[in-house]
Amino acid sequence: MSTSTESSPDYDRLMRANLARVFSERDAGRRIAAIRELYAEDAVLHEPDHSATGPAAIDAAVSALLSRLPPDYAFTASGPAIGHHGVGRLRWQAGPPNGPVAAAGMDIAHIQDGRIHSLHVFLEPAA
Repeated sequence: MSTSTESSPDYDRLMRANLARVFSERDAGRRIAAIRELYAEDAVLHEPDHSATGPAAIDAAVSALLSRLPPDYAFTASGPAIGHHGVGRLRWQAGPPNGPVAAAGMDIAHIQDGRIHSLHVFLEPAA
């Protein structure tokens, strides 16, 4: 029996919002507003080849990623996010709408007080 009074975060809502409003958002103003809402002020984004700390650096990392992708690419969830004890997991895929999947991966987030404190992005090996 749990004695914790802290409520469990809504892993699915938060992690899907991150995918749609941060990683798929091409408008810089809307993207930074979403980062400031969804991430803690000292949050860290860990990508395979880079880490970024704080909203401005996370925004710059996502902006650099999006600049390398075709303009119609979007990130979509491959199922619901699941989690427990403040750690959530969401599988995702990327590519053009109704097109072939160009990339797939998984995000692992440490969530505290309803916000992302760290996000680890894992890419699936190319087939």
